Amino acid sequence: MAGKRDYYEVLGVSKTATDEELKKAYRKLAKKYHPDANPDNKEEAEKKFKELNEAYETLSDPQKRRMYDQFGPDGPQGFGGAGGPFGGQNGYYSYTTSGFDGFGDFGDLGDIFSSFFGGGFGGRTSRTSNAPRKGADLNVHTDISFEESYLGTEKEIIITRNEKCSTCHGTGAKPGTSVVKCTMCNGTGQVKQVQNTILGQMQTTRTCTNCHGTGEIIKEPCESCRGKGTVRKQPKIKVKIPAGIDDGQTVVLRGEGEPGEKGGSNGDLYITVRVKRHSIFTRKGNTVFCEIPITITQASLGAELEIPLVNGTKEKYRIPDGTQTGTKFTIRNKGFKSVNSSAQGDLIFTVIVQTPKRLTKEQRDLLTQLAKTMNEQPPVKKRGIFG
Repeated sequence: MAGKRDYYEVLGVSKTATDEELKKAYRKLAKKYHPDANPDNKEEAEKKFKELNEAYETLSDPQKRRMYDQFGPDGPQGFGGAGGPFGGQNGYYSYTTSGFDGFGDFGDLGDIFSSFFGGGFGGRTSRTSNAPRKGADLNVHTDISFEESYLGTEKEIIITRNEKCSTCHGTGAKPGTSVVKCTMCNGTGQVKQVQNTILGQMQTTRTCTNCHGTGEIIKEPCESCRGKGTVRKQPKIKVKIPAGIDDGQTVVLRGEGEPGEKGGSNGDLYITVRVKRHSIFTRKGNTVFCEIPITITQASLGAELEIPLVNGTKEKYRIPDGTQTGTKFTIRNKGFKSVNSSAQGDLIFTVIVQTPKRLTKEQRDLLTQLAKTMNEQPPVKKRGIFG
């Protein structure tokens, strides 16, 4: 989303803010910008309120916060299906006149607003148990090769999740029947009780025991899902892994997690990538490292080497005469690409001079003749006073 504000700026906190500081900042601003607290400017307040919810929903979740700090609010662009990993809008907790959707550990926020405004919103003093709720997020791993992390790839993974029952279409009721409103709580999922005390009447609220807080009664449950409205399945999901992804990084598929409840949005699917070790190459950041063995004659006379690259091709590189073992050479722009930019790292190879263990008589004679023209023992370098 172009022009999206920084989430830390939205909440007015630093990037090193603790969970408690995030929560404190969010509560303060949520009270300030709640639409019911701004009747004269409700449209603008609702916009800011949604922005606050979106920022807190991301930064309060450790995994989502890591992804945000790494990729920003829009994430890597140009890959993924069905909106793609990081595609589309980040989910936010939506405001409705009947309650709040998905406040997580802010389950008491309605009570806070109630005491703040003196009476609650729409006649409610807390979030109702049958309000829309976002589905749970799912976490899985997938293994890819070193080459696949360099080039990018597409993987098909199998996950286990609940899906809407095709028999009852998610209602939980047997086909031909319908779900009815609970008469004990009038569909709210909560029952209020008034008690007389020495301080006057005190009202308490408890979960309705007749409908168990759902606000609905299923008289004839669906036989396929046994009234749950969902069935356990193992769908195959295709995910595009971007070129340049590193070991331990995560790709997100929005809406591929557990289904939401009461009309809430689906959760997200987090796929953590594990990159297998390579027999030749190693990686640090976007730089690729490898060792290239060379002979004594190549090191002495110089040579044109063929350097293997991660993509399977080879690059010709000329090393100078007198190259010492352990010397490093750099081939520009042959390392990993950055996931979220066009920048590309380098490939650095280290030459290792190999001493032959077996020589033919001819080779030995030639080396003997060479030795006669050279010092048999190179002079030992003297160390200075400071080493």
